[in-house]
Amino acid sequence: HVQLVESGGGSVQAGGSLKLSCQASGCNVGRACMGWLRQAPGEEREGVAVIDTRSGGTLYADSVKGRFTISLDKAKNTLYLQTNSLKPEDTAMYYCAAGRTSTLVPARYSVWGQGTQVTVS
Repeated sequence: HVQLVESGGGSVQAGGSLKLSCQASGCNVGRACMGWLRQAPGEEREGVAVIDTRSGGTLYADSVKGRFTISLDKAKNTLYLQTNSLKPEDTAMYYCAAGRTSTLVPARYSVWGQGTQVTVS
């Protein structure tokens, strides 16, 4: 049974930083594409960043390029998202997800965590 558990969300002021974590169990994150996606109230879910854990290749949404960094610790089976220079428009529920392809398209992910809330004021 694959399980993804996010943590690290919180409330910060604009310009601040948070580091989100996603602990995976029941699967080897080194054999999938792992992504961070987010959903703001009243908005559709959108892809933020994805890492191909086999090649190390990354992909970011234009809105977060240069501010967010996705990384993976294979030994800990944990995915991270370092978020810097946060803006109020980054406020959303952030989800960790696993899929087969490196994409920012939410529908392409088959396993999802419960999410961690990020609020920027």
